[in-house]
Amino acid sequence: MERYAIYRLLHLGGMFAMFMALGGIALHVVNGGTKQSNTGRRLIAALHGTALFIILLGGFGMLARLKIVQGGLPPWIYAKLAIWAVMAAMGTLMYRQPVLARWMLVALPLLGMLASWVAVTKPM
Repeated sequence: MERYAIYRLLHLGGMFAMFMALGGIALHVVNGGTKQSNTGRRLIAALHGTALFIILLGGFGMLARLKIVQGGLPPWIYAKLAIWAVMAAMGTLMYRQPVLARWMLVALPLLGMLASWVAVTKPM
């Protein structure tokens, strides 16, 4: 398997793991759970953090294989990094503002679709 395919697999696998972790947190909070009452909190936090790292590793690995990063990053990469930063903050945000957890269940797939659209169309 070529390296680009490996980086792509890592990128996608990281996204699946991140969505699973954030969905678990959202469901826990929607059902009235708190950070302290979540017995799997450490596991979910480790999964979320590891997934975010793997997403970056795979994404920048693909960019390096395609030689896109030479001479600076294109603007669409900054859009993807902004979406990544929002996803990184979502876990903590849901615990701090439980009312947002329901909205996160809707926002998560929409942000995923937006990130996919940016990656496919490279609009900027």
